[in-house]
Amino acid sequence: MIIITGGTGQLGSQIVDRLIRRVPAGQVGVSVRDTDRAGDLAARGVRVRRGDFTDRRSLAKAFEGATQVLIVSTNQTGEAAVAQHVAAIEAARDAGARRILYTSHQGATEDSVFAPMPDHAASERHLSKTGTPFTALRNGFYASTVRRLLGRALETGELIAPADGPVSWTTHADLAEAAAIILADEGRFDGPTPPLTAPVALDLQDIAGIITELTGRTIRRVVADDATWTATLIGHGVPADQADMLLGMFRAARRGEFATTGPELENLLQRAATPVRTILEAAINER
Repeated sequence: MIIITGGTGQLGSQIVDRLIRRVPAGQVGVSVRDTDRAGDLAARGVRVRRGDFTDRRSLAKAFEGATQVLIVSTNQTGEAAVAQHVAAIEAARDAGARRILYTSHQGATEDSVFAPMPDHAASERHLSKTGTPFTALRNGFYASTVRRLLGRALETGELIAPADGPVSWTTHADLAEAAAIILADEGRFDGPTPPLTAPVALDLQDIAGIITELTGRTIRRVVADDATWTATLIGHGVPADQADMLLGMFRAARRGEFATTGPELENLLQRAATPVRTILEAAINER
């Protein structure tokens, strides 16, 4: 049985949906914190069990009978994130899974200035020491983040953010389909995958240009001072530690940490990856 954690989350739910188009639903299980939210999956024949990364006993039950376990990384950061990933990795190993998969990031490095990246690197390092065959999915940066970075650009005509760098923005839907393909073809990748990214990397100047083309209205990229931008976030109620973490994303982009691209995602999908333009079109149409 193929077990997917976070089966009701933004990425996990899409992976499950695409996987049961490739393998019988009875061969798929989900580990979720709230089983009531997974009623639709149960109705489609997916095995639903409670599993919480902070409760190892629940993971043992959720992973029972697993041949493969896909661990969808938590949205925590720091020691808490790594501890949760380690708990899930060890539970998958103890359940006898033949392969453990983990949703990592193409920018996963120990020295990154963006907090989630060292967490991914540490989780991959632990995964490599379990003795169980593993696959780390080196996913591109989620393209849904672009919409959050726009701020009020569509109203004001100014896209204001700290200095940045090119990012290989990649959609949840494309990454979910790729994960389903890899799960259905067990052993296709051993260890970290090549970068699973869109074929181009864009910075916010590029994003402003695309919006200008789509709307016919000039959108100007305005570079904000790091300290001023962070202070503005905090002034709007964002906790200081979260504001600092968000600034780290821009700092890492400046260093080129998210600029890596590659053909592997499109090779898996056997089609073109969804462009950022599509995400921006949807944002504009929803106004």
